[in-house]
Amino acid sequence: MSYVPLEKLIDKSNGSLFKLVTLASKRALELAEGAPRYIEVPADTKVTTLAMMEISLGKLRLVSGSEVKEEKTSEA
Repeated sequence: MSYVPLEKLIDKSNGSLFKLVTLASKRALELAEGAPRYIEVPADTKVTTLAMMEISLGKLRLVSGSEVKEEKTSEA
């Protein structure tokens, strides 16, 4: 899964492109700084792509405003 339809991602951010970009960029920064990955992907996957994939799979979600809730699962 390398391509994530934008429509699917916007639904995960309460219909706001701004919130989606903010959520993805914060998560990508965390990943770049060494945060654990919530899904298994090849090591050469870019952190921005990984962040979008995690959002689309429901591993992260917007709670309210700029708060982010991490969905912890046994995967990854």
